[in-house]
Amino acid sequence: MAGMADTSGGLNWNWVLGGGVVMMVMAYFALPVLVVLFVGLLPTAVAYIIDRSDQKFGTFCVGGMNVCGVFPYVLKLWEASSYSIAPAIEVISDVFTLVIMYGAAAFGWTMFKVIPPVIASFLDVMAQTRVKALRTVQKEIMEEWGPEVASTVEDGSPEEA
Repeated sequence: MAGMADTSGGLNWNWVLGGGVVMMVMAYFALPVLVVLFVGLLPTAVAYIIDRSDQKFGTFCVGGMNVCGVFPYVLKLWEASSYSIAPAIEVISDVFTLVIMYGAAAFGWTMFKVIPPVIASFLDVMAQTRVKALRTVQKEIMEEWGPEVASTVEDGSPEEA
């Protein structure tokens, strides 16, 4: 399975080789873009390194927002259509540009840290509401059929009839 990703946790040399070829081609044809991408996407690289989970959700949050912060400046380089390194140096030396790029990555970290507890709280409230509704239905059934239809099981296993 040479073309598939390695799921055993080892290094997949096909991906490394492919990435190296892409980097060399970009360095030859689009060096200014590569420079801006390298400097701008550093928070994504750091997120990848420190995110120990298998799914890499932190990397996706940070990387997605970081790409959104870097993309306008890559477009600016493409519009300039001068393939010299000077416009790229101008972009990465602007403090406002770096604040936008790294601020977008920081927003990705904020989303990664804040949204899961909010969603968990929301799901907890929904579950509690569902339990209350089921208890109401249970009381109605007990009133209609009598209290013997409700049985309490202490160990969690169904009672034998």
